[in-house]
Amino acid sequence: MKILFMGTPEFAAVNLKAIVDKHDVVAVVSQPDRPKGRGKKLQPTPVKEVALEYNIPVYQPEKIKDKEFVDFLKTIDADVYVVVAYGQILSQEILDIPKYGCVNVHGSLLPKYRGSSPIQWSILNGDKITGVTTILMDKNCDTGDMLVKKTMEILPEDTYGSLHDRMAPIGAEVLLETLEKIENGTVIREKQNEAEAVHVPMIFKSMGEIDWTKNSNEIVNLIHGLNPAPGAFTNYNDEVMKIWNAKETTGSGQAGEILVADSKKGLVVATGNGAIEITEIQAKGGKKMNPKDYLRGHAMEEKTILK
Repeated sequence: MKILFMGTPEFAAVNLKAIVDKHDVVAVVSQPDRPKGRGKKLQPTPVKEVALEYNIPVYQPEKIKDKEFVDFLKTIDADVYVVVAYGQILSQEILDIPKYGCVNVHGSLLPKYRGSSPIQWSILNGDKITGVTTILMDKNCDTGDMLVKKTMEILPEDTYGSLHDRMAPIGAEVLLETLEKIENGTVIREKQNEAEAVHVPMIFKSMGEIDWTKNSNEIVNLIHGLNPAPGAFTNYNDEVMKIWNAKETTGSGQAGEILVADSKKGLVVATGNGAIEITEIQAKGGKKMNPKDYLRGHAMEEKTILK
């Protein structure tokens, strides 16, 4: 089939790579290049990089709903649009252009976790199972008819980053199956059950502040769910310290109290119902490291209360 692909980040790039050898990707639409790094040089999106690698035309409108660009889309001969983490909302006029509609790859088992941050929320909420759903897009957010689903396990050590990386190729498998079924006319559309719908909000940096009065499981889920972005954090001696990895352990004390701070035993902090061992930290101006290594060169006072 002739496909127009819309996407921006690495998750979408994995999906694009999966379909280029099996389908005719006639064009790619991605977000505009943005400045990154200290030099603030314009960086192409991961999807754009893949498109250029395969010599596929790339278009990067600031606003995809602009009439001129919508009119341009109508000139592109595509049977179906594939939309994966594109980053802009499509108008009904755009959704109506392709013969087979617009297929979206979503990182959750819909109707659970509609919205832009489903992978993070599955970890934040302590879920054990998640998955990928393809839907036929409609004018609302993630409410279209479901086409294909595949489940996957969330591992105890999973972070947002690791689950994202494991999910991307599964998303590509689901997309390929969906496109095959559309092409041969065997796809079955399933309405979403609105009674089971859960819409999750966007992730904000302020959400990363650790409330040590919560239980150990909730705190570990917060740390894992916000790694690698935006990151969980606490304050030690009035300086922000980022916490990138942790696990539940035994111990008791005042919530936020440093129970152990030792280069051999590691860093253990009391929570609302026990304790966690912090296994990766980043002090202000420093790099990510194991607390045992950090404590070889920096003192942290036991019984200090993290805030």
